Amino acid sequence: MFDKRKPDTKRPASTKQGKRMQQEDDLRALAKIMEFGRAVSIIIMVVHVYVFCHESIREWSLDVGVIDRIILNFNRTTGIFDNTLWSKLAAVLLLAISCMGTIGVKGEGITWRKILAALSVGTALFFFNWWLLDLRLPHAAVTVLYVSTLTCGYLALLMAGLWMSRLFRHGLMKDVFNTENESFMQETRLMENEYSVNLPTRFMYGGRMNDGWINVVNPFRATIVLGTPGSGKSYAVVNNYIRQMISKGYSAYIYDYKFDDLSIIAYNTLLRNMDKYAAAPKFYVINFDDPRRSHRCNPINPDFMTDISDAYEASYTIMLNLNRTWIEKQGDFFVESPIILLAAIIWYLKIYKGGIYCTFPHAVELLNKPYADLFVILTSYPELENYLSPFMDAWKGNAQDQLQGQIASAKIPLTRMISPQLYWVMTGDDFSLDINNPQEPKILCVGNNPDRQNIYSAALGLYNSRIVKLVNKKGKLKSAIIIDELPTIYFRGLDNLIATARSNKVAVCLGFQDFSQLNRDYGEKESKVIQNTVGNIFSGQVVGETAKTLSERFGKILQQRQSVSINRQDVSTSINTQLDQLIPASKISNLSQGTFVGAVSDNIGEKISQKIFHAEIVVDHDKVGVEERAYMRIPVINEFRDKDGNDVMAQQIQRNYDRIKADAQAIINDEMERIKGDLELCRRLGLGNEGVDKEEQS
Repeated sequence: MFDKRKPDTKRPASTKQGKRMQQEDDLRALAKIMEFGRAVSIIIMVVHVYVFCHESIREWSLDVGVIDRIILNFNRTTGIFDNTLWSKLAAVLLLAISCMGTIGVKGEGITWRKILAALSVGTALFFFNWWLLDLRLPHAAVTVLYVSTLTCGYLALLMAGLWMSRLFRHGLMKDVFNTENESFMQETRLMENEYSVNLPTRFMYGGRMNDGWINVVNPFRATIVLGTPGSGKSYAVVNNYIRQMISKGYSAYIYDYKFDDLSIIAYNTLLRNMDKYAAAPKFYVINFDDPRRSHRCNPINPDFMTDISDAYEASYTIMLNLNRTWIEKQGDFFVESPIILLAAIIWYLKIYKGGIYCTFPHAVELLNKPYADLFVILTSYPELENYLSPFMDAWKGNAQDQLQGQIASAKIPLTRMISPQLYWVMTGDDFSLDINNPQEPKILCVGNNPDRQNIYSAALGLYNSRIVKLVNKKGKLKSAIIIDELPTIYFRGLDNLIATARSNKVAVCLGFQDFSQLNRDYGEKESKVIQNTVGNIFSGQVVGETAKTLSERFGKILQQRQSVSINRQDVSTSINTQLDQLIPASKISNLSQGTFVGAVSDNIGEKISQKIFHAEIVVDHDKVGVEERAYMRIPVINEFRDKDGNDVMAQQIQRNYDRIKADAQAIINDEMERIKGDLELCRRLGLGNEGVDKEEQS
C-alpha cells in the first residue's frame, strides 16, 4: 500500500558532479582564450619590429613581399603602425587581458613592492625606447638594441601582470586580527542637550580613523564604567562626567575613594561655573583624615527621619558595610538581631528630648553601655518594645549565651568606628544632605582612604543611604551621584535608586573594575539587578566572564569569511558571510588604555541609530594639564585656633569626644531615674519591687 522505496540519493551527487565538470570546461575554455590573446599580442610585437626595423630586415634578407603588402593594407585600415606607440599599446592591452584570466599559484615572495618595480622597469624599457631608432649607428646595431629593450620590457610587463593575477583578490592574510570585519560605523553627530554628557572619540572604520561622539543624551538611565586598574576609566570617563555635569548646573554627590582626586576637579569646575545655577551652590567636603578641610554633618539628623524604617535603613547600611559577609546572609537571626538593636537605639535618640542627641557617635556610645540598663530604657518606650522583644526574651529566659552573641555581633564591628576625628565630623550640623534642594544646591564630596577603608566605608555608607532617600523626590534640582570604586562601599538601595530615579532627574554613575567584583561585594542577586537596569555602559579592558557578558550584550553582525585552497596548479577562493560577535570578548580583554567599548541609550526625539561604540575617547592632554596646574586647593574650613592663634585642633576634637561619652552616660542616668520614679512603668518592665524599694528609700 505504501511505497517503501528509499529516496533517490544519487541524483544530487550526479548534479554536483555535472556542475563541477561544467566549471572545469569553462575554465579550460577561458585559458585557451587567454592564451590566444597573448599569442596575438606577441604577433603584434613581431610585426612591430618588422615594420620599424625594416631596413635591417631587408639587409638580412628576411623581408617577404606578400607580408609587406598585408601589413600595408592592414595599416591603411587601422593606422596601428603609423607610429611606435599605437602598436605597443595594442600589444600591452592584449597582454593585460590575458593576465587577468591567468590561474596560478601565489608565490609567498610576491609583494606589491616587487610588482611595482617590475611594472616600472617594464614600462620604461617598453615604451620609452623609441629614441633608439634615431641613433646614428649601423642599422644592425640599432635593431639589436631596440629589440633587446623591447623584449626585456615586454617580459617585465608580463611578469608584473602574472604576479598581480596571482595575488589573492580579497587580501587574504592582510587582516589577520579581523579588524576590518569587526569595525563598524559609529555615531559622528554631536547630540547635546541640557542634561547630556558628550565625549569625543576616534574609531576605525573603512580602513581609516574617523572622528565621532559618544552621546549620553539620557544620563538619568544610569551609567556603569568598567575597567581594570590603569584602563583610563576615571581619567577618560568619570572626570568628564564631573566636569560636564557641574558645567550644566547639576547638584552632585561624589564618592572620592582616593581623596582628593575627584574632589579637587569638582571644586575647581564649580568655581568656573557658578553662573550656571539659579541659586548659588555651595561646596561641601566630608574628610575624616583632615578635619581642617572637612565640614561636619550628622547623617542621621532627626529632622530627616520621619519613620523608624529610616533608622532601620541607617542601621542596615552601617552593619553591612562593617560586615560584608552579611550581605549574602540577610535574614539570618544573628545578622538581623544586631541590625534591629542598633536601629532601636537610633530611633530612641530621635524621640529622646526632641533628638538633641540623635547622632551616630551617640548611638555607638549607648550601644556600649551595660545591656541591663539599655534594654530597660529602650523597652520603656512602647514604639520600641516590639523591636527589643527577642533580646528581652533571651534576657528574661536566662539565655545569656544567646544574648551575649546578639549584642557582641553589634558591639564588636562598631567599636572599630570609635575615633575622635570621626566623632567630630559626624556630630556637627554644617549642612543638610538634601543636595538637590533648588534653593540650596550643593556639591558634596566624601573622601575615603584606602588605608582606613574598613572604618570609613561604614560611616560614608551612612551618608550614601541618607542621600538616596533625600534626592529621589519630585520637584528637585537635577542631580548626579558619582561613585568611583563602588565595591569599596556598600550603597544600600542602589538598585532601587537606578530603577526609580530617572523620573526625578537623578543621574547615577558607577565605576568599578568588573562584574565579579560587584558580585563579591554586593551579592549576586543585587549585582544582576544593577547590571540589567543600567542604560549606559562604558568598558575599558576587562577579562573573563565580564568580557563575555559584554560581548553578548553588544550582539552580532554579519561578517565575511574567506577560505582559500591552494594546489600545484590552481588557487580557489570561497567567500561566505555569517553572524558573529560584533565585539568579541578577546578584543575587550586587550583594549588599549583610553579605548572603550559600550552602549548608550537614547530618548524619544533624540534617536541614536548606532548605540554601540568601540572607540578611543579623545582627551586633550595638554588642555587638561594646563587646567590641573591652575587648580586651587580645597580651602581650609576649620582653623582650630584660639584667640591667641594657637593650634587647638587636638584639644577641641578630644573635648567633643569626651562630651559624647558624657552625654551617653547622662542619658542612661537620666532615663533610669525616670523609670525608677514611675511605679507603673517599673511593674510593666518587671522592676516593680526594686523600683518601690528604691522609691521608699528616696
